[in-house]
Amino acid sequence: MANVEIGYTLACEEHGPRQLVANARRAEEAGFSFAMISDHFHPWTSRQGNSPFVWGVIGGIAASTERLCLGTGVTCPTVRLHPAIVAHAAATAAAMMPGRFLLGVGTGEHLNEHVLGDRWPPAGVRRDMLREAVTLMRELWGGGEVEHEGAHYTVENARLYTLPERPPPVLVAASGPEAAQLAGEIGDGFVGTAPERELIERFESAGGSRKPRYGQVTVCVAETEAEGRRIAHEWWPNVALPGELGQVLPLPAHFEQATQNVSEQEVGEAISCGPDLERHLESLRSYAEAGYSHLFLHQVGPDQERFFRFYEQELAPRIAAL
Repeated sequence: MANVEIGYTLACEEHGPRQLVANARRAEEAGFSFAMISDHFHPWTSRQGNSPFVWGVIGGIAASTERLCLGTGVTCPTVRLHPAIVAHAAATAAAMMPGRFLLGVGTGEHLNEHVLGDRWPPAGVRRDMLREAVTLMRELWGGGEVEHEGAHYTVENARLYTLPERPPPVLVAASGPEAAQLAGEIGDGFVGTAPERELIERFESAGGSRKPRYGQVTVCVAETEAEGRRIAHEWWPNVALPGELGQVLPLPAHFEQATQNVSEQEVGEAISCGPDLERHLESLRSYAEAGYSHLFLHQVGPDQERFFRFYEQELAPRIAAL
């Protein structure tokens, strides 16, 4: 735990744009060194209630913070958004936040990427699309005029005039071995949501050795464990969904149907809930032992201030002592 950097999750599914900016500012005040912000067109469930356009929110965070590093966790630059547009947006964000913007990318979910009526490709095709997208974005960040006619994307006479001094690092998300392999081959870092050592090892063996590894740890700090389970079950029941459902279901209503039989107990087993410092530390430790170098904490539910106080008064001092 001594060498693990701790960050904060800005969950666009649960909070409106002004609140997200305020949460980022509060995270900086609380001592978090970085934050990751989700990029969805839809929330997972209608109860979560939000999904603002992430690039507008990033502009507000850039103007409201001074030290906080910020990454997208994660953007899909392949279907709903053309990689040339993501390259443009990321270059502007990096220019607004010199040295403190990261672009996290992934192959996406049907939930967000089908909205323009495009075909939702199988996983292997989506990985090929992501590889080409990352290559194209890096070429655009080089500053010259780009002509590209690839298997999936075409760009004509494209040049980005607003560029940061250095291109943003590209973190690649993975939840399976093939994606972890791809992340090692093309990424400047790794993003995951589970403490699975096998994925980290696949990433490292494919070229990711000594590159940063970011893991999202979902928690629900609350007055009691029962209250934490209740809040997490109300706001984030999708945490207990098995397998690939998160990638293939197309509507929030389908996630609501899929989680009808998810119990509070199952949610409580999937994430650490309540006031117990040791249990939250154990969750963090499992990710650190799996090989993650950066952990960003996602506090489920509206009460973010309780979480910030818990971090300042209990969690951060204990991590520092470790």
